[in-house]
Amino acid sequence: MFKKIKADLHIHTCLSPCGDIEMTPKMIIEKARSIGLNVIGICDHNSSENSAAVKKAGEENNLKVLSGMEVTSQEEVHILALFDDETKLSELQKIVYENLNGVNDEELFGYQMIVNMQDEIVDLNNKLLIGATGLTVDRIVELIHSLNGLAIASHVDRERFSLIGQLGFVPVGLELDGLELSPAYMSEKKEFDFPMSSGLPLVTFSDAHFINEIGKTSTTFLIKEITVDEIKKALENKDGRSVLAYS
Repeated sequence: MFKKIKADLHIHTCLSPCGDIEMTPKMIIEKARSIGLNVIGICDHNSSENSAAVKKAGEENNLKVLSGMEVTSQEEVHILALFDDETKLSELQKIVYENLNGVNDEELFGYQMIVNMQDEIVDLNNKLLIGATGLTVDRIVELIHSLNGLAIASHVDRERFSLIGQLGFVPVGLELDGLELSPAYMSEKKEFDFPMSSGLPLVTFSDAHFINEIGKTSTTFLIKEITVDEIKKALENKDGRSVLAYS
């Protein structure tokens, strides 16, 4: 049976250097449930080390969590990677870390806190998570798909760190699953449209770095269960699955 699933699949935690200290598993889950989200996606910058904790917190509170990360390409393009399988995400994490240089400057960029599901700090990540990897956009998308993940270009309407902003266009042959539009774009447009989409499916998520930003925009899917495969089919308008609405 098909279900309407309200999703915000681009949420940062306190692991991201630009993420607020309150962006912890319990706080994120509590906020997401309070505003009626059915599923969230955890996508910290170049790291997935808080994903499992948020997922466990979600399981205890009846909220589905997809684990992922927001990978920064060599061209400084942000790509969302979402997975059902934590093992596959770990494989991507290993490759990203191997291609990410630099050490975090806590005074300049902020602390990068690794927490458990009880919101306790267990470690600090000292990698330069705000930086760019040595991986090209094409390679990142290829890696995500080889690991059965979902690849969505982040906030493509923005000037910085977006596919359109950095490259000026969607490269022919780049097999993205969709393009994300930012809350800023959604607040300014009366209709959900993006002239440079090149025919790719459009979604909108919050890109939340602060608690009150969670669910600021969301996408509702018509799917049978909350999995990456079902969401992919909805983006392809396949087998009765579809993208129903944006808010």
